[in-house]
Amino acid sequence: MSTQILEVCQVAPADKSPESATEFSLPLTFYDTLWFQFPPVERILFYQTTELNPTHFTSIVVPKLKQSLSQTLLHFLPLAGHLTWPSGSPKPSIIYTPNDTVSLSIAESNADFDFLSSNGVKEAAELRPFIPQLPSSDAVSSPIALQVTTFPDKGFCIAVNSHHAILDGRSTALFVKAWAYICKQMEEKQNPTILPAELTPFLDRTVIKDVAGLETVFLSQWAEVNRSMFGNESDPRSLKLRQDISVPPNVVRSTFQLNRDDIKRLREKVLSQLESVNKEEIDIVNSTTPIHLSSFVLTCAYTLICMLKARQVEGDTRIYFGFTADVRKRVEPPVPNNYFGNCVTSKGFAAEARIFMEENYGLTKTVLRISNAIKELEKGPLDGMEKLLPLFLTVKPRDCISVAGSTQFQVYSCDFGWGRPKKVDITSIDKTGAIALTEASDGLGGVEIGLALKRHETEAFTSLFVKGLA
Repeated sequence: MSTQILEVCQVAPADKSPESATEFSLPLTFYDTLWFQFPPVERILFYQTTELNPTHFTSIVVPKLKQSLSQTLLHFLPLAGHLTWPSGSPKPSIIYTPNDTVSLSIAESNADFDFLSSNGVKEAAELRPFIPQLPSSDAVSSPIALQVTTFPDKGFCIAVNSHHAILDGRSTALFVKAWAYICKQMEEKQNPTILPAELTPFLDRTVIKDVAGLETVFLSQWAEVNRSMFGNESDPRSLKLRQDISVPPNVVRSTFQLNRDDIKRLREKVLSQLESVNKEEIDIVNSTTPIHLSSFVLTCAYTLICMLKARQVEGDTRIYFGFTADVRKRVEPPVPNNYFGNCVTSKGFAAEARIFMEENYGLTKTVLRISNAIKELEKGPLDGMEKLLPLFLTVKPRDCISVAGSTQFQVYSCDFGWGRPKKVDITSIDKTGAIALTEASDGLGGVEIGLALKRHETEAFTSLFVKGLA
């Protein structure tokens, strides 16, 4: 296939507010600095429209996307700024100055849109041309980069590459939904400058309380990482994102779905086995209180088991499973749901692979452990957070399975005026090997699972996944 960049433009916030004409600084919080130099998060949304000839794309679609992006940036000014570490400042900040912009690449591809936007198995490399690079250096990093690629007479895709230390998943989804809302309002000849309250970002950082001094801890840990990885001459204040995490060779992407009936059957299986799980197991996972049997827990447990079996992991291999948890409503005082920035922590556990893969009770034992991790979150959302970064950096990538995305973000609702997305992919899992979760595209309450595995592992996973549900 061939993909050609037609234009790389810089989109500035619309010049309609005093705020956009004023320089301001937005400091990072300890939630942000935890993810300080991790690789960015990539997401692609595919939209199908058969009327999209090259002329219609360049004369109608692109101008509307540019104009609506400019209007949206009025509300999301930090995205037009840049991340820097001012001299004399104890921590990095997002600095916005008038005339700052967001990079938007416009491209055209002759690739097979129907195939790329399907759930079928595809080489991970096939989606890379549609993802813009996120610039970062020792001195400055961009918060976000965007690319719109047309597939003539088939559709287009929008790719969002976002800096993990500036946006968490909820904030990225908030931005894309706000952009889609304004673009669709323009399509319907409505006032595009006003966002509903739930799509208006909350930028006040004073709501974040660092009572445990985690900001200093994380910045010190990152400085040590820079020294140990790049030598004593490395600048501990460097903003350059880690370059040692890349897409492994021969990785393919695939998508699987659990519908509501599948999840119900998994739940019933676990419930039927709880009485049979030995007391020692129950004590280990602290299951004296009601366990979580949510779609999230059941999906993660079932997918994790199928992954380990498909990869033929040795039973004595110690596997770490972790997930990111939004704590906006869990901390005191609570943080608004539309807070812009990171407000997440990570929870998880480690166990020998044989526990997950046990033939009779593997699913139930895995569910119990994930449920217990959620209970720990409920008891103390920030407990042990100071240990996360060393853990992230020391666990072998193949021995760590994490979760990206969430069914709560409702990304399939992002209608820019050309309908709902046909397909949404989190492409950064190509590098991390994480399990990508999205709400099912049909809106019927199921879960969409994205994976990036070797081809033979994908074939084995497919067989295990289907057989287990049957």
